[in-house]
Amino acid sequence: MKYKIFSLSDSALTIEFGNEINEEINDFVMQFCGLCQENLIKGIIEFVPAYSSLSVFYNPFQIKRVYKTENSAYEFVKNWIENLLQNQTLKPTNSQTQKLPNCQTYTIPVKYNGEDLAFVAEFNHLSIEEVIGIHTKPIYRVFMMGFLPGFAYLGGMDLRISTPRKPTPRQKVKAGSIGIAGNQTGIYPLESPGGWQLIGSTDLELFTPNNLSPTLLKAGDLVKFERVK
Repeated sequence: MKYKIFSLSDSALTIEFGNEINEEINDFVMQFCGLCQENLIKGIIEFVPAYSSLSVFYNPFQIKRVYKTENSAYEFVKNWIENLLQNQTLKPTNSQTQKLPNCQTYTIPVKYNGEDLAFVAEFNHLSIEEVIGIHTKPIYRVFMMGFLPGFAYLGGMDLRISTPRKPTPRQKVKAGSIGIAGNQTGIYPLESPGGWQLIGSTDLELFTPNNLSPTLLKAGDLVKFERVK
């Protein structure tokens, strides 16, 4: 798969595999993230997968000290990444429903009581019950985390309920609100401003800052929505 590597800062770089929301590319990103973790070198701090890229954060001083390289820390990490890419064969599955290593499957209970549920139905020429049925049917892949701590961008939504963001974001969206924006669906883990079309809510906590693992979901996890009254 084609890629390009560029510096993100003096202690991070990004490997870009494309610039689109694509299940096959995201699957490749997640597999390569796992490969990097299996072949970890000293000085690497964190991997952050996104839709079509993987960012690698590192400690440049530790890398220079441990490996005594004449190259910059960026060049050293870049060479490590390129060697992994050239010497390994990764096989995308082209399926957002295939569980990746170290990833979990979660069932999210949802009350379909969102302020914009009727609008989503009207926009797509569907009944409210049809929207709910369509939204609860897929198994979604967490493509990436972002926007807020614990906010998961979920891929795999049926295009029949695709709806644009609100032209003017709300100043306050309650934690646990479930929304649609374009071809994506997601859950607000915290109260915040937001422009997604709100179709429901969950009482499940997605962000608990005092826990050892503060976010419930992570990139690569699978999510199934279950309607509750």
